[in-house]
Amino acid sequence: MHRWVLPEWRLHRHGHEAELKLTGDWIAFETGVRSTAEVRRIIDETGDMTLRVDASGISRWDSALIAFIRMIRDTAPSERRQHATLDTSGLPETASRLLTLATTDRNEAAGTKAPSRSMTIRVGEAFFKAWYETIEATALIGEIALRLGAAVSGRTSTRIVDVLQLMREAGAGALGIVAVVNGLVGAIIAFVGAVQLRRFGAGIYNADLVGIATVREMAAIMTAVVMAGRTGGAYAAHLATMQGNEEIDAFKAFGISVYEFLVLPRIAALVTMMPLLYIYACGLGLLGGFVVSMATLDLTSVSYLEELRNAVAFRQFAIGLTKSVTFGALIALVGCHIGLRAGRSAADVGYAATSAVVTGIVGIIALDAVFAVCTNALGI
Repeated sequence: MHRWVLPEWRLHRHGHEAELKLTGDWIAFETGVRSTAEVRRIIDETGDMTLRVDASGISRWDSALIAFIRMIRDTAPSERRQHATLDTSGLPETASRLLTLATTDRNEAAGTKAPSRSMTIRVGEAFFKAWYETIEATALIGEIALRLGAAVSGRTSTRIVDVLQLMREAGAGALGIVAVVNGLVGAIIAFVGAVQLRRFGAGIYNADLVGIATVREMAAIMTAVVMAGRTGGAYAAHLATMQGNEEIDAFKAFGISVYEFLVLPRIAALVTMMPLLYIYACGLGLLGGFVVSMATLDLTSVSYLEELRNAVAFRQFAIGLTKSVTFGALIALVGCHIGLRAGRSAADVGYAATSAVVTGIVGIIALDAVFAVCTNALGI
């Protein structure tokens, strides 16, 4: 068996040239790789001299030799070595080729820059990405629509216990934050209206402002925004985690429909609970407006409530209920769609949750604008 010899180096100076003489076995597995401290010492001692490598005394070598020479070459020179050169002609021919190849790869990687893209390319990529997302979302809606009838008749793999659990999480678990948000929004609307209307002696119409704004718009919108941040993001994060753990792939391998087992229960739970949360939000919003109006305006509670009853017609509740159901379906679809299309890393889970919240909120505002246009065109 060949006994390995400890790798050594010696530095000899000859005028304006320094010779680095290498001896021993430069084998990474047996003798390891030289430290950066040794490389720094060689560079400091040679200064501006040309450093010539003499490898004639090396018995055996592998990547340890290449790494050592490359460390010398790649170490950033100080100001007093800015004109120094490294002569590697004394290396074995094979080692020289390997060193050249390694240096070339590094230089090419360092010098590679992302090609600049024109505005046309960026616009085209954004268009096709949006088109692909639209197709995927449409496909998801189609899958859910096809399975909806079977789900109602109980001919799907959707479990009622899953739906009830999701309803509890989306409904009872959100009562606190829905109450705080809508109560404060109702109070803010009442305060702003009271400040403006009492200038004209029309404080009684603050009941109309609070009632119509809360029932028709703010209760549905604010509840949907809260649920988009609370439940929509949770749906996306849960499904993205299952995607990363390959649980979605396991469902598909066993022939279990992901849409029936995961998506339908979430849509059913949120669509069922959103109208109830909307009614709850209306009550808290109107209560907040009532308290502020009583505190800031010279009104009796009977006159305020009578004006509120006359101002808020049933069609206002109908519009709000329709919005709440639509918003619930949108939030669930967005959260499930983004969660199912998420990547498999931990970072993708956070990205999916954030994307679901942002997309859900933007979608809610856009859908509310569509409702406003449609109701105005219908005169309701």
